[in-house]
This record gives sequence, structure tokens and C-alpha cells, in this order.
Amino acid sequence: MDLFEDLKVLGVNIDDGLRRLNGNATLYKRLLNAFVGTLEKYYIDLDFDENNCTEITEKAHAIKGIAGNLSITPLYKSYTQIVDLLRANKAEDARKILEISLPVQEEIVNCIKKHIQ
Repeated sequence: MDLFEDLKVLGVNIDDGLRRLNGNATLYKRLLNAFVGTLEKYYIDLDFDENNCTEITEKAHAIKGIAGNLSITPLYKSYTQIVDLLRANKAEDARKILEISLPVQEEIVNCIKKHIQ
């Protein structure tokens, strides 16, 4: 399978992502590669400090935005929940969503790396 087929299996809405970029598959692939870098830069560890969630909220919000723009639906949905929970001072609930999301995130990142890097 190719990158787009593999990502579709993982729940990424490739058609919507390409639509947002007027069908420019080359640009979409470049942005997916950049997304991997963003995830590495803004990685959120499960051991984040519950008493100081400002930085974690900002990181989660950045990931959510890029995932949404690229139609990486599973991560967009997860990080939307994480941001909302952190803003509601429910850090432990956010941590539970993050714990479920990180393996999915890793699968998506590995898929992109396999095909692009």
C-alpha cells in the first residue's frame, strides 16, 4: 500500500485533507512530514504536571490545530478532548485520553516516516 492508503486505514481523512489543499498531494505529503516534526517538538508526556497545565494545553492546542487542518481525524478528536479537559481543570481525565491516543499517534507517525523519510 502507499502512504495515503495506509493512513486511511488508520482513520485519516485523506480526501478531506487533499481537498483543503486543492488536491496538491505533494504539498500534503510535505505537511504530513512537518506534522511529524511538530509532534516531536510538542510531545506531551503522560507524566505532565497536573498543577501547571498551561504549557501542556498550548502544546495540545497546537497539535489539535494541525491535525484538524490535515484531517488527521483520530488525533484531532483526541486532542480536542484533551484541550477541553485541560481547560476545565480535569488533568487526570485528559491524561486518560492521552494514554489512549499516544499509541494511535505513534502508528500514524510511523506510517508517515515509513513512506516519506
